[in-house]
Amino acid sequence: MREELFQLIQTHAYRFREEPFTLASGRKSRHYFNCKEITLHPQRLELLCKYIVEKHLPESGLDGEEAFGGLTMGADPICFGIALEYRKQLKNVFPLIVRKQAKDHGTKNLVEGGVNAVKSCVVVDDVITTGGSTLQAIKSLRDAGLEVKACICILDREEGGRKAIEEEGIQVFPLFKKSEFGSLD
Repeated sequence: MREELFQLIQTHAYRFREEPFTLASGRKSRHYFNCKEITLHPQRLELLCKYIVEKHLPESGLDGEEAFGGLTMGADPICFGIALEYRKQLKNVFPLIVRKQAKDHGTKNLVEGGVNAVKSCVVVDDVITTGGSTLQAIKSLRDAGLEVKACICILDREEGGRKAIEEEGIQVFPLFKKSEFGSLD
């Protein structure tokens, strides 16, 4: 499964061009990973989440977690897909959505989902560069009263984000690293 995912990412999500892309972090890179090409495609998302639940989480020591959440929109499909994979095992694992900013009406919650049904969660992201989005999600999840036990991501761009997250006491378990895709600058 991992090799098949790698090939899907390389074929559908990875882009290279001489003129640099501007990343969400504001950094420039000639290498771009648009993991939405995986997470917003039903067949690819199903394979991704099956791999995460059956292989990646157990190998990372995270099998049996009660919730998965991250900053909308990168984490949303992954969290829902993980929850549905666990339903196939007749287990309830809650997906949590972390808003970028609180609504100005209603409950004004930053975190939506089964927050009151769980005590802890694993934070999720698609791509980690500087870790800014993941750190924002961690703060919101903690502010909602949850213990954040670890972080999983599809791709670690190896540009300092993992270190920044681990400085918050959160171990990061990427499925892939940028360096696995060849000698990238």
